[in-house]
Amino acid sequence: MLLILGSQSPRRAEIMGYFSLPFEQMNSGFDEESVHFNGDSKAYVTELSESKAEVLAAKYPERPILTADTVVYRNGKIYNKPQDELEAIAMLNELAGGWHSVFTGVSLRLGNKHFSKVGETQVLFNFLTKDEIQKYNSSLHLYDKAGSYQLQGAGGIIVKEVKGCYYNVVGLPINVVRELLNEIGIDLWNYLK
Repeated sequence: MLLILGSQSPRRAEIMGYFSLPFEQMNSGFDEESVHFNGDSKAYVTELSESKAEVLAAKYPERPILTADTVVYRNGKIYNKPQDELEAIAMLNELAGGWHSVFTGVSLRLGNKHFSKVGETQVLFNFLTKDEIQKYNSSLHLYDKAGSYQLQGAGGIIVKEVKGCYYNVVGLPINVVRELLNEIGIDLWNYLK
């Protein structure tokens, strides 16, 4: 049974590609702007990931569908993907020198069965000068990343410490995925390459 990964993220596809479980990537087409943040980060990412899965399940009711959504959270505020350079710089300024949480809601649907879990990772940024923030932004252009940063590669230069799952920050917490797939009888251990 071919799994649907309801995400266009190359990073999520790369993580799923660590295993031999066959999957097909699809965009749900769900309008993320239709979900409003009410102060609860876990509820927010869960609603987003469940809504994406629901859209795809209407088209493919017989196939397992895995969806995810990631946000950065600090001091009562969420940081999604920046709209432009000014917003990216503002995000990095606000996150610099402190801890924040990264939440990824992951949902799995198969027919009338649906399961969701949330991964949380805490990340500490270095103190950053305005010049460092400008260099980071102009060199990496991370407008497709929540919080306008990444841990991978040179993007990790601003990160001092990580508590929790690295892959959660990348966009798909492997152990959460494993737990959800177990719910429908797919053991990720059987798909190690």
